[in-house]
Amino acid sequence: MIKIQIAKEADTAILALLGRITWAESHGHYIDDKSNLLKYLNNNFSVSKTKQDINNANNLFYIVYVDDLPVGYAKLVINAINESIASQNNCRLERIFIQNQFIPLKIGQQLLTFVEGKAKELQLDTMWLSVYIKNNRAIKFYEKNEFKNVGELNFLVNGKAYENIVFSKKI
Repeated sequence: MIKIQIAKEADTAILALLGRITWAESHGHYIDDKSNLLKYLNNNFSVSKTKQDINNANNLFYIVYVDDLPVGYAKLVINAINESIASQNNCRLERIFIQNQFIPLKIGQQLLTFVEGKAKELQLDTMWLSVYIKNNRAIKFYEKNEFKNVGELNFLVNGKAYENIVFSKKI
């Protein structure tokens, strides 16, 4: 059974671990210098950084469970600024990650549909995100879900820039 719940501060360690695992699975092979990968994971998915993020009122985290096992999560950032996004009433889908072994269950689609519904409940009109230009699976997923390419940004991993596409969707 699949269940999606809003994450609370008590879920911080689960989110930090899911973040490390899923980010390394989905992006780690793109990072040439594995010491940069480890630094990035340590800086962005520590329990203390995750606790700081979950306590920020502009951040909303949702954990997806399969048979009570946490297997992925999404992070929405309310009213995130990007030069390619005109709306001031938006949210950034900063993270939507599912552990690799659970991707065949199509949980990512269910989680995206769920967070789009939450954004509508908050009366937001636009959802945007960025995707690494070499991440073809993710690009196809967002295009299938009617996200449009509206720009680009550089995603930094310890000072090294990785070119990303900015996708946006009216919700």
